[in-house]
Amino acid sequence: MAEFVRWGILGAAKIAREWVAPAIHISDRGRLVAVASRTPGKAEALAAPYPDVRLHSDYEALLADTDIDAVYIPLPNRDHVEWTTKCLEAGKHVLCEKPIALRAGEIDDLIALRDRTGLLAAEAFMVTHHPQWARARALIAEGAIGPLRQAQGAFSFMLRDEANIRNRPEQGGGALRDIGVYPSVTTRFVTGAEPVAVKAEIDWDMGIDATARVWARFPEFHLDFYVSMRMAGRQVMTFHGDDGWLTVRAGFNPGAYDDAVLELRASDRVTVLERFPRSDHYKSQIDAFNATVLDGAPFPCPLEFSRGNQRMIDMIYEAAGPA
Repeated sequence: MAEFVRWGILGAAKIAREWVAPAIHISDRGRLVAVASRTPGKAEALAAPYPDVRLHSDYEALLADTDIDAVYIPLPNRDHVEWTTKCLEAGKHVLCEKPIALRAGEIDDLIALRDRTGLLAAEAFMVTHHPQWARARALIAEGAIGPLRQAQGAFSFMLRDEANIRNRPEQGGGALRDIGVYPSVTTRFVTGAEPVAVKAEIDWDMGIDATARVWARFPEFHLDFYVSMRMAGRQVMTFHGDDGWLTVRAGFNPGAYDDAVLELRASDRVTVLERFPRSDHYKSQIDAFNATVLDGAPFPCPLEFSRGNQRMIDMIYEAAGPA
C-alpha cells in the first residue's frame, strides 16, 4: 500500500501558488511532484520552493505522467468540468477548485464517472475542513442557540481590474461563483438543510454579477446574505435561534482576513468566544483527501454535497433573472 499521495497541479494560478501547493508540501501524506502550465515561467515560479518537482508545458503531459496519483485543478471556472473529466479518464484522483461546474446537472456526469472509475473526485471547499465550521455545526446540532430561525452572511472585496479572471464572463466569472458559494455552502454544512425557495437581486457590471443579494427559505429557517466584488472587504456569518446566536467572524479566509473566532451569545447574555488560531484549512483539506485515497476514509465534501450547493447557485441566478 502506498505511503503517500503524489500530486500534480494543473495550472499555476495564485491560489495554487500561495495556498494549495504549500498545503500539499506540508501535508502529512502528500508530495508535490509535478506542475503543468501553458504560460512560460509560471510553472517554474510555482515549483521553485519545492525540491524535485517536474515541469510540464502542457496539461495532457501532466495527465500522462505515470508518477502522479492525484491532480489539483485551479483553472478558470469554465474549464473545471472538462479537466476534471479528463483527470478521471486518465486514472487520476482529482481535487478541483470551486465551482467544479457552472450548472448542477453537470455534476451528475462527474458523479457517474467517479463511480465508474472508483477514483476520488471532489470540489475544493476548504471551509468544510476547518475546525471552526465543525464546531459551529456541533453547537447548532446540540441546541446551543435553540431552534435556528435566521442565518445572515456577507462576503465582499474590491476588484475593479477588468483583466482579472473574476471579471471575465467568458471565463465563468462573477461574485456568486467566486464567493457566493461560501454563505451557501457553510449554511448547508452546519444545518444539513437545503433551500426550498430563493429570491435574489443582482447588480451586473463588466458582464458579470458583481453584487448579489439573496433571500433563501429553508424548511425550518431563513437565510439572507450579500456578496460583492465592488465593496470593501468583509466576511461574517451569524446563526440566530430562539435561545441565542452564533457568529463566525472570519468564516471564509481565516488568518488572511481575521482570526478564526466563534462568538456564542446565549439568552442569558453570557458570551463565549472560541478561537482557532493555528488551523490551516488548505492543509486539512489535503490531509482529508489523502486519507480518502490511501485509507478509504469518508471525504467531508463529496460531489453529492457539491451538487446541492450548485443547485442553490442555479436557483439564485434563475430568481434574479437575466442581466
